[in-house]
Amino acid sequence: MKKTVLTVALLWCVVMSYAQRLELLPYGDFDTWAVRYITESGFLGGKTKALYMIAPTDTVYGTKYTRCKKSPWSSGNALAQSMGITKVSVSVVPEKRGDGYCCRMETRLDTVHAGTLHLNALVTGSIYTGILANPVTLAHSNDPNSAIDMGMPFTKRPKALVLDYKAVIKNGTIIKAAASRKIKKLEGLDAGQIVMVLQYRWEEKGHIYAYRVGTATEYIRSSTKDWQNAHRVPVVYGELPEGADQPWSTLCNNRFKARNSKGKMVCIEEIGWRGDLEPTHVIVQVSSGCQQPFTGCPGNIVWVDNIGMEY
Repeated sequence: MKKTVLTVALLWCVVMSYAQRLELLPYGDFDTWAVRYITESGFLGGKTKALYMIAPTDTVYGTKYTRCKKSPWSSGNALAQSMGITKVSVSVVPEKRGDGYCCRMETRLDTVHAGTLHLNALVTGSIYTGILANPVTLAHSNDPNSAIDMGMPFTKRPKALVLDYKAVIKNGTIIKAAASRKIKKLEGLDAGQIVMVLQYRWEEKGHIYAYRVGTATEYIRSSTKDWQNAHRVPVVYGELPEGADQPWSTLCNNRFKARNSKGKMVCIEEIGWRGDLEPTHVIVQVSSGCQQPFTGCPGNIVWVDNIGMEY
């Protein structure tokens, strides 16, 4: 009898191993990084900084985008140019983990000192599937999301987003610093976030519309002592429960953008929930904060590794 029970248990384990398959996203192990060394304007001190990108190490970048075709990832790291001034912002870097690397994202206050000019900008460490403009210009300053072509083509229906992560969450004062002299203190708490959004998109007369097919979403509200390995965030197909307190739990109409067939950046207009459809695009985003641009809690850090999807 015991032998029979053991045999059944082993067979069940074999079945389950085949039933649940994990596929890492391209470069989702974060062992491969490209780096560009950019010298900031002499007006800002003329320092040379390393701008890290999740991509093949031999990637050669042109002047239009900061993401290569082989990698789906962009990050909060940005090259900004305006009125002849070059500035680099770095909030995402590789960090050693075992025999490879992981991705480290930090929310921090970036201060520029140039003569009598002192400007402050709150930057959040973030990685996402999408394309960031290269360079970011003054035209993007009022709406940072206008610099991001969000998401990538994708047609599968995973059961969950799976990743390793650890975090330091300060739960301190939220500030807003939008590249100005002023630092404004705000009420509330900041948190890291993990998000996957599956969309069915189409274009009509230059507009990009979308149905929300599925959502995997979770706040990181507290620090972790160790790595949370193979952390699973289930995909909910169709509408999320009413009152769900998670990032991206409601439809997004005016926040994120994509490039239409005419090359123009337009809002992705989510108009409803359709869990029965096969998606056309996916957005995956992991961040050290969840607030609006230029807003967050300095010192929040999220590390991530081995991002994949369970089927």
